[in-house]
Amino acid sequence: MSVAGLALDASSRSPIVLLRDPSGRRQVPIWIDQAQAHNIMAGIQDAPIPRPLSHDLMVALLKAGNLQLERVIIHAIEDNTFQAVLKLRLKASEEEPEEEKTPEESTLLLEIDARPSDAIALAVRTKSSIWMLEEVVAEASIPVDAEADAEDQDEFRRFLDEVSPAALVRHLQTRESETDEPFNSPDPDHQE
Repeated sequence: MSVAGLALDASSRSPIVLLRDPSGRRQVPIWIDQAQAHNIMAGIQDAPIPRPLSHDLMVALLKAGNLQLERVIIHAIEDNTFQAVLKLRLKASEEEPEEEKTPEESTLLLEIDARPSDAIALAVRTKSSIWMLEEVVAEASIPVDAEADAEDQDEFRRFLDEVSPAALVRHLQTRESETDEPFNSPDPDHQE
């Protein structure tokens, strides 16, 4: 999954983070709060900040602990709440050659429970992958047809390029007479 962007819910004015599947055909909206939206956006923008935010501090702590965020997995929806885990890997230390470590030591994975918004904020800062189980995508996704949207936009642009203001007024007046709804457009030829 990739972060397609942030949006506002029209009715509740709550921020939503939109995750898009690799095919680009489905998006999963996750409602978050303002602080979480700010943390995700700060990670996406990667702009320098005077003091580290909490998630910047978490990234620094991961580095200090020689841990690498392998991936974020959003694995369930329970009571209308998304559930996520952080998959962390213990990196080999520079002092110890990799061949001296046992396979268990070099592939040690840690799994830490996290809110999806925190997990996403960390993933964008560390350039880690965001995974979502297919069952969760199937349950929570909304269809997105990027090709159809692009075609509609192109068709509308062509329409705007080809239509004159007078033709648009004539079209609207014809439509008004068909629906018997009043159309109050100023007539440029009519003066009082």
